[in-house]
Amino acid sequence: MIDEAEATGPLAELYARAKAESVAGVVPEILRTMSLRPDFLEAIEAGSAMHFTDGALNRAEHEMIASYVSALNRCRY
Repeated sequence: MIDEAEATGPLAELYARAKAESVAGVVPEILRTMSLRPDFLEAIEAGSAMHFTDGALNRAEHEMIASYVSALNRCRY
């Protein structure tokens, strides 16, 4: 994984965006795992933005369901 301090170019831009959007003000570890493939990380970010737009469920409800399913699957994330 590439640390935030070592990121350059498109990866640095993706990290900056992720950090700005993070409630905690950090680059989430799950995103850092894709740091060797900034093109893939960008696609994941686009899909996530679409997934978490308000529709029938709001962002908090999406997160609650995702957290519950993760707990059922004994997934730390």
